[in-house]
Amino acid sequence: MELKLYDTLTREKRVFTPLDPARVRMYVCGPTVYDFAHIGNARPVIVFDVLFRLLRHLYGADHVTYVRNITDVDDKINARAAEEYPDLPLNEAIRRVTQTTDKQFHEDVAALGCLPPTVEPRATEHIAAMKALIERLVAEGNAYVAEKHVLFRVASMPDYGRLSKRSLDEMIAGARVEVAPYKRDPMDFVLWKPSKPGEPAWPSPCGIATPGRPGWHIECSAMAWQYLGETFDIHGGGIDLVFPHHENEIAQTRCAFHSPLMANFWMHNGFLQVEGEKMAKSAGNFVTIRELLENWPGPVVRFAMLQTHYRQPVNWTMERLEQSRHEMDNWVGFFHGSEAEHDYQIRKFTKTPPQPTQDLVAALGDDLNTPSAIAVLRRQFSDSAFGGLTREFFQNCEFLGLLEAEKIGALEGSRVSGSARADLAFSAIPHVMKLRAGYANGIPEIVKTETLVLRHMGVDPVIKKDGFVDLQPLSEAAALNEKKIDELISARKAARNAKNFSEADRIRDELNEMGIELEDHKDGTTTWQVKR
Repeated sequence: MELKLYDTLTREKRVFTPLDPARVRMYVCGPTVYDFAHIGNARPVIVFDVLFRLLRHLYGADHVTYVRNITDVDDKINARAAEEYPDLPLNEAIRRVTQTTDKQFHEDVAALGCLPPTVEPRATEHIAAMKALIERLVAEGNAYVAEKHVLFRVASMPDYGRLSKRSLDEMIAGARVEVAPYKRDPMDFVLWKPSKPGEPAWPSPCGIATPGRPGWHIECSAMAWQYLGETFDIHGGGIDLVFPHHENEIAQTRCAFHSPLMANFWMHNGFLQVEGEKMAKSAGNFVTIRELLENWPGPVVRFAMLQTHYRQPVNWTMERLEQSRHEMDNWVGFFHGSEAEHDYQIRKFTKTPPQPTQDLVAALGDDLNTPSAIAVLRRQFSDSAFGGLTREFFQNCEFLGLLEAEKIGALEGSRVSGSARADLAFSAIPHVMKLRAGYANGIPEIVKTETLVLRHMGVDPVIKKDGFVDLQPLSEAAALNEKKIDELISARKAARNAKNFSEADRIRDELNEMGIELEDHKDGTTTWQVKR
């Protein structure tokens, strides 16, 4: 099958041919671990996870290397550490912040159905490689030392700016260049800088006596070089990284190794807006992945994201999520008890990857066209509903990361036996998914609410150590059933009619303990619902 990808550098969609089919290599810029990742951060993680899956299918899982770095040395990390742990030495505070936020990030992206990268290097573990690149650039005349800093000399690279295709004035404005007297040119950027007291510090390169730390751009150049070589196949990230980050990566790497290219393809996903506006804390529309997962299962968030082509801007709305949830609920209803579920369990046990159909692969082969891939799913589901392509449909879902039950959804985690399965599959699944989200993210209110809802349905959700949920039929004594609730409501009504208000209040309290909320109406009737 022919795979075509759009290359930001050449501004064209062309056939992807790996430098070495036995070792397909991709690098994607990862998170700076100083806070919860937001929904904009989720987009490149999901996009390049789909590409990773596709490359593994085309070339073999053992022949694809996907590197996504962790930036754990940065001014934002320092500021967060000082704010949260003012009584600790800064380095200890930084360690605590990065440990916590790194764990949060991995939990969140796993919930979104993303596979772990082949390698996930941390910046602080590759300082030696950064220093080696810096010293090479200085020796070649592409960088210079000035007042304890090492700076890249932009004028030494004639085609600097080729990726972003910006004018000099635009690049100066976009880079927000620091006005520093030691710079030979305003466009020159920092490769190494002295550390302030208390900040993370390492022995500096190039004979500089003062300890320091690397600039942001050199980190990715060094880690890509260490794991993928001087030139590799694909470099990815968000469109916001084109300039200055990726432009500077290219400059550093190409000048250090005298190579015409750093990566054969540069791929960038488009911006994300929330309800039609740029996401910003000041606008009150800043949404983290963790906040989304409080109310929406990870597969639903992923499905909503994939409905827009990766290069197009995406408008993140509640309506988009509602529609995605409704559609996936329908899919799940057909999954349970079908041959597709049995097939899924066998493949999971034998660790056999899903085999996507050719029409799905062809859609993804056209520059990762996920909207077209979803159109394939919808067509197949329509056929599946009439007894057609059930197994193929769900293997395609799994291939796209939409059937990763162990991540956060309830696809495998809701085990209901016997005749109860068919009746409960559609109605119980959304509540099990919310229950697992609440449990995974430490939100007891959601766990309590969804447990009560499921118990009212006649099943007892038992959360296992691995996060799965077993749905066990409740005994008659334990079941929350309508008959018992109606009997208590009738007894309360009789007590009120007899003006025995203390007994009426006691019955209300008993129902409240059962998780049942009453509403009295003017016509004398009483309705109830499970508390939410």
